[in-house]
Amino acid sequence: MKRIERLEGYWDNVSTYNLGISFRCGYCGINSGPSHYYFLKGSYVKAYIYICPSCNRPTYINKDYDEQVPGPFFGDEVEFLPDEVESLYDEARKCFTVGAYTSSVLACRKILMNSSVDKGAEPGKKFVEYVDFLEENHFIPPNSRDWVDMIRKKGNEATHEIPSISKEDAMQMLEFTELLLKHIYELPGKMEKYKNGDNN
Repeated sequence: MKRIERLEGYWDNVSTYNLGISFRCGYCGINSGPSHYYFLKGSYVKAYIYICPSCNRPTYINKDYDEQVPGPFFGDEVEFLPDEVESLYDEARKCFTVGAYTSSVLACRKILMNSSVDKGAEPGKKFVEYVDFLEENHFIPPNSRDWVDMIRKKGNEATHEIPSISKEDAMQMLEFTELLLKHIYELPGKMEKYKNGDNN
């Protein structure tokens, strides 16, 4: 575990001066400017504690090291997910937030299986068969097999190869997974809601 060094200096009183910045809250996901903040004085480090205007929780920001704790969730929420799939997607996003990139990609790979089984595939198959199932049953758009299969391939790499998954690869797999879930669940869910006359 990375050793946390004590920050020299003291936290000055709360300020409501407009910083002209925004941040994405790691608790509620809102992208906004802080309602108020504390700043570290008497130190060479540019550090702040921002208070989220939405959930009123504190976020530590270190400008020198581009560090935010808790970090923002990467990606967007996806509507109409079954509980098990939603739990896995949240897990993948949380893993990414704390820098557990290999674990994030493994969760994305598992989402392939869980989504396929939820839509009618047989449990216990090879992951490539789940990609086949999604393609053959038109759960993914034409010409999208390559990026869907990349989730499987990177997941295999995370499972069977020694090097850890990079932040960039994990970010890309999360983006692909979000798109996959939107195609399988969110877009059909929104259409069903629209057809039923619920336009809110």
